[in-house]
Amino acid sequence: MRRMLLATLVFACALVLAGALALTQRPREPQRARSAAEIDAILEGLRVPEDFSISLYARAPGARTIAVGPRGKVIFIGTGVDNIVYALTPGGGHGVRVERLELAFEFDLPHGLCFSPEGTLFIVERNRVLSIPNAEEEWRRPHARIVVAKGDLIPRQEESDGHTLRVCRVGPDGKLYISLGQPYDVAPKEKLAFYERTGVGGIIRMNPDGSKRDVFARGVRNSVGMDFNPADGSLWFTDNQTNELGDDKPPGELNRAPIPWLHFGFPWYGGGHVRTAEYALDEPPPGVIFPEVEEEAHAADLGMVFYTGDTFPKKYRGGIFSAQHGSGARTQPVGARLMFTRPGPDGTGGVSEPFVEGWNKGSMPYLGTPVDVAQTPHGDLLVTDDENGAIYRISYGRSIIAGE
Repeated sequence: MRRMLLATLVFACALVLAGALALTQRPREPQRARSAAEIDAILEGLRVPEDFSISLYARAPGARTIAVGPRGKVIFIGTGVDNIVYALTPGGGHGVRVERLELAFEFDLPHGLCFSPEGTLFIVERNRVLSIPNAEEEWRRPHARIVVAKGDLIPRQEESDGHTLRVCRVGPDGKLYISLGQPYDVAPKEKLAFYERTGVGGIIRMNPDGSKRDVFARGVRNSVGMDFNPADGSLWFTDNQTNELGDDKPPGELNRAPIPWLHFGFPWYGGGHVRTAEYALDEPPPGVIFPEVEEEAHAADLGMVFYTGDTFPKKYRGGIFSAQHGSGARTQPVGARLMFTRPGPDGTGGVSEPFVEGWNKGSMPYLGTPVDVAQTPHGDLLVTDDENGAIYRISYGRSIIAGE
């Protein structure tokens, strides 16, 4: 009888954990596909700074990550559950054409998209990395290269549905940086040494051909947004933190990594300075790096970009725009907004403030769930929303049309 009770409790805990992982790791399916007119009505109700406007730029079901070609000719959109990469071609005032990128093989969670300055598009899947040279010109007849073979990005036994949506950036050193979220809410102790060697629960880097791979950052739970500060070359990244510690803790994180091999505290810390119950009695690694900015708990901070344009007012130049997707891991829903963060004069620290909000009306479902932010060559912003399968354009001081 006691064994049956124990088995029942273990099974129930497994269900709760699986539910929490499903809630926070995989994009939520829309409750109902909203029409363009309904989305326009939602956008009209959003709060944006004076003289800014937000408009529907294109529709792409499951839109998550954005990679804008260096010349702005093609914009690629990655997805999570849909296994699709979209190619958006602005039409010079005639709208935006949305097509699917077709390769000789099927995608497996093609979420991580990023460009090199030379125009190579990298596609980071759950457990493979591909590249398409000269993608803005060749994407309709692509010669995709395998940078990391299927099953070699993370150890095969670590493949799961938890924390598998990768993001990437090409750094000022020319290397490809990739985040590898670990698949647990709190990683078990027996996995830690293995993860540290392989880069799971961290950020790795490699040459564009996949050679000379090494671990760049450790102690990261699940980063789904990163960008390099053009002012000093440091890597900044968001990190989603642990569940089950209450509505108001632990905080979300915006981190800075100016040098390799720093440790950012997970799983000893669940977020910020908040310790996890599983590691409360264990000594953290020496020299743990705490976040530059602490964000609201469970807001699900995802994609981010440093603004380098000159279209927006001066206060925004050199600052960070980041998306808070929103999470159900809280009694009162938070997030579902776009944030702005200005680092301090020395390039560190900073304070975040809402930039666009109104998708969160205080109850589920949200009216929209921002995922990623990117800058166009014109200096506008593009924002994806996987709840509505939409890409928005944010502009300042002028009326624009899609595809301008």
